[in-house]
Amino acid sequence: MKGYLELFLAFVKMGCITFGGGYAIVPVINRELIKKRGWTNMDEVMDYYTIAQITPGLIVVNIATFVGYKRKGIFGGIIATLGFVFPGVSLILLAAIFIRNLADLPMVQHAFTGIRIAVGALILDTVIGLVKGVVKNIRALVIFIIVFGISILPAGIVPSLLKSPVTLVIASGLAALIFFRQKKDSQP
Repeated sequence: MKGYLELFLAFVKMGCITFGGGYAIVPVINRELIKKRGWTNMDEVMDYYTIAQITPGLIVVNIATFVGYKRKGIFGGIIATLGFVFPGVSLILLAAIFIRNLADLPMVQHAFTGIRIAVGALILDTVIGLVKGVVKNIRALVIFIIVFGISILPAGIVPSLLKSPVTLVIASGLAALIFFRQKKDSQP
């Protein structure tokens, strides 16, 4: 039972200190789950992110589920997920009660502006860390540049089907299968 409580509280803590969505949580995952507890490693986290990108739901909730499942099975996955969403759901309920009266206050608007700036900085830090973690050779860099280039081009230049995250992820996976298989097959 102690293991489940530890799992729940670890994800409650992460749920309390994480703002900005899936990518902003990478530094928190690194600190809390990799360095502090040793429950996972960055390669596994990258695999979880990859799977979470193509499965329904929020990235970070899926990661909580994966880590909880790895630690304690199905019930661990449920406990970790509930632990992570508990703070957010609680805050949303409180905000829903009070937001109508507070949203127009300049102080609240300024605070949200500052929060958005901080979240942007956290996401940029995460992106830099993710790029360093996955772009390990020239072939990976080529795939990265192509996908990034397609994703930032205006919709009028690139068909929307090609800009779809699903299309980009599938195409990247196929390209990696081809490029990295050739490299392995060509080695003696």
